[in-house]
Amino acid sequence: MALRNHSTLTEFILVGLSDDPHIEALLFVLFLGIYLLTLMGNLMMLLVIRVDSHLHKPMYFFLSNLSFLDLCLSSVTVPKLVEDLLSEKKTISVEGCLTQVFFVFLTAGNEACLLSVMAYDRYAAICHPLLYGQVMSNQLCVKLVLASWGLASLNSVVIVLLAINLDFCEAKTVHHYTCELPSLFPLSCSDISININILSFSTVLLGLGNFLPIFFSYVRIISNILSISYKTGRRKSFSTCSSHLIAVILFFGSGMLRYLTPPSGSFLDLLSSLQYSVITPMLNPLIYSLKNKEVKIAVKRRLGKYLQYFRW
Repeated sequence: MALRNHSTLTEFILVGLSDDPHIEALLFVLFLGIYLLTLMGNLMMLLVIRVDSHLHKPMYFFLSNLSFLDLCLSSVTVPKLVEDLLSEKKTISVEGCLTQVFFVFLTAGNEACLLSVMAYDRYAAICHPLLYGQVMSNQLCVKLVLASWGLASLNSVVIVLLAINLDFCEAKTVHHYTCELPSLFPLSCSDISININILSFSTVLLGLGNFLPIFFSYVRIISNILSISYKTGRRKSFSTCSSHLIAVILFFGSGMLRYLTPPSGSFLDLLSSLQYSVITPMLNPLIYSLKNKEVKIAVKRRLGKYLQYFRW
């Protein structure tokens, strides 16, 4: 893949997060730590859900897919960010830039769809508990995950195919730490109106299009929870849903802010990108493990078995 004027433009220069070497050294330690925590947290979730038979349920099937997507989303941008914090010249090839764009849309779009699917799963479990096993069958769970991958893949291909046809002028400095389309558009000297319209439609489709089902699912869920007469059942239901709600707010809030507002090159642009692509993938395992009793018990059970093994 290459842009139309690939003969004159072979790479972009990324501004990054700072040009102060001392601050860059601190940021290197910070983001390396965040990436390692992201890897360990999501790999732990994948391992625990895979090996513990008590977690072989639709909710945890979706959660394991979410952990995999968080691993992928973080790995698309953070390693390059960490590398650039140690480099004097922060460059990325045209092909590398387009690859980042593709995989950011693939993983982030997939995660948006999956969070919507997880909201439906919680709705079925709380509002129709007696029919839950029939509604959320293994076949349906697999089909919903495959549908998320299919929609996100189609969206990513369309976005990147349009980006390939952009012409870029002399300016090649990207005022960001990674390649994102809103940061590339100001560098283009061709008509980007179609690209902006498609990007906006894509954001509305995968952003609001998934957020609205989540919203209506939780309206029904909260209404059902409030009708529960005993406090223990109400508290348990709220606890089951609160972790998912936190993940939804963190991801959708920052993602839609980044892609539905005009790029300004400000700190807010950087912050919203860092939130959905770096911070949220690190926090999701903590949110789901700390607020989920079954996950905490499963982790303790696994650790107990491993410690017992090493004693021998």
